[in-house]
Amino acid sequence: MGRLEGKVAIVSGAGSGVGKEHALLLASEGAKVIVNDLGDNADATTAEITSAGGEAKSIKANVAEWATGESLVNAAVDTFGDLHILINNAGILRDAMSFSMSEEQFDEVIAVHLKGHFVCARAAAVYWRNQAKSGIEVPRRVIHTSSESGLFGGPAQANYASAKGGILTLSITLGRELSKYGVTTNVVAPRARTGLTDYIESMAAPEDPTQFDVYDPANVSPFVVWLCTDEAQEINGQAFIVGGSGIWWMRNWSHQNSVKLNGERWTLEAIDQHRELLFAEIDTGLPKFEAPPFS
Repeated sequence: MGRLEGKVAIVSGAGSGVGKEHALLLASEGAKVIVNDLGDNADATTAEITSAGGEAKSIKANVAEWATGESLVNAAVDTFGDLHILINNAGILRDAMSFSMSEEQFDEVIAVHLKGHFVCARAAAVYWRNQAKSGIEVPRRVIHTSSESGLFGGPAQANYASAKGGILTLSITLGRELSKYGVTTNVVAPRARTGLTDYIESMAAPEDPTQFDVYDPANVSPFVVWLCTDEAQEINGQAFIVGGSGIWWMRNWSHQNSVKLNGERWTLEAIDQHRELLFAEIDTGLPKFEAPPFS
């Protein structure tokens, strides 16, 4: 018996990449899965699950549309009787430097990533809150997908990084709102080869099939699925980078230093006088990109 026997999950963007691997592993652990994507890849993932003896249903819908969240939740409840897990994974890229980016490029990425994550999470939250108010209290899980661009910023990705950074804060907010209903929300930033990263030569699959494929998207799914188990009930509002053989627990914005006057309003001159004290530890220039190495 799998560790998610009897659970029902929704995975958006599950037609390929890490979303597909999440859906396959969820199903292998006993979960029944609503497979969401825009195209026929959703059917292919569903067929792979059912051919292996699992249960799944594909729903082709755009998560950037407000009604999609409710339709996915309804599909889970109507088909499999409940909803316990939501994995928000759908995404696109429209890379351009900020000075060259069009309004359409910005809006499309924000809509699919940030709005799409909220649309699905909101619909699940409505259902779970109603369930809790009816006296049905069981563990529920939301796993959001961010990126290292969202954690650290990335050139030519003002739209993508903003959306992924927003997802981090969205998850913390939902974690505060929904914990009383038994819901935890966490974020995973995959370090993997997907349709969004397959153009990066350094992430190509190794030529030697016996060599460990560091960027295989399937490397990300075990931790994501573990976060969906009952053993992860105490993990809430956290962010992780996951890839290769590694899991890195990340810290959100935290207090760095402070200066406080004694009951006075700041003036520009007073700020000048206290500058060295306030910025005693500053490293001039942009913050360093401190993504953890694989080694």
